[in-house]
Amino acid sequence: MLEDRPFLIIDGALATELERRGADLNDPLWSAKCLLERPDLVSAVHRDYFMAGADLATTATYQATFEGFERRGITPGGAARLMREAVALAAAARDEFWSALENRGDRARPLIAASIGPYGAMLADGSEYRGRYGVSDAELAAFHAPRLRLLAQSGADLLACETIPCLREAIVISRLLEEHPAISAWVSFSCRDGAHNAEGEPIADCAAAMDGNPRICAVGVNCTRPREVASLLHRMRERTDKPLAAYPNSGERYDALRKSWSGEAVRTSFGDYAREWYRAGARLIGGCCRTTPDDIRAIYAARNAL
Repeated sequence: MLEDRPFLIIDGALATELERRGADLNDPLWSAKCLLERPDLVSAVHRDYFMAGADLATTATYQATFEGFERRGITPGGAARLMREAVALAAAARDEFWSALENRGDRARPLIAASIGPYGAMLADGSEYRGRYGVSDAELAAFHAPRLRLLAQSGADLLACETIPCLREAIVISRLLEEHPAISAWVSFSCRDGAHNAEGEPIADCAAAMDGNPRICAVGVNCTRPREVASLLHRMRERTDKPLAAYPNSGERYDALRKSWSGEAVRTSFGDYAREWYRAGARLIGGCCRTTPDDIRAIYAARNAL
């Protein structure tokens, strides 16, 4: 699927745009809360990212889990319906955008990636930026398997297993992916610096561990400070030939206690960064938390200038 697309633009932050449009996401379900309350906003954000130049939409399922919905009194059947609806919302927004696009130029029909967040996202305590959950591999597999199975059969073009803080969880996910030969996935890690994932393991080892799995179409980093990305990509490239993904946050830091972001966003344009990351081996480039359609528009302009 990625072979014919040498530079795919991933969309930017979903929650940031939902909040900008008035959604209250101070909730353990985070952006998945809008699947319950404002699916129209989710559709609108997807459309705006496509219009900005995104080739790929990530669905509102990052923090959508059977466990999280159960805490809201939603049955497993209801949770499954909401997760499938998240994929359908993105696909409908894509189809609407594509049919209305008069001058397609060299653009290809956008793809839909079903987002699969880490175990820590379900905890809603910032654990995806720390790792060290204190649970067994069997518990991680039991958590991931039902949602992964559902999203693999949801009609999405591929899966986005993202913000993974530790190699152990990535290995559990990679083994589960082998049970679904009809779909591929990328695996991307949250990182603490330019050399290590959030738990402190060498990012090069993470890339090497994913390299032999044919179900994994790309490996990368996300929700990491932009200034760290090039170094991380160089280290990953030394240990894998798979396409690399890079979609960092704005450069701010998340305070899990206060449920807020602090610090300043980077001043460097995401377009300038995109050129640097492309040279470092990234073939899927976009934005994560606190990024906007303007950042995706800058990446799109940078790609057109290559």
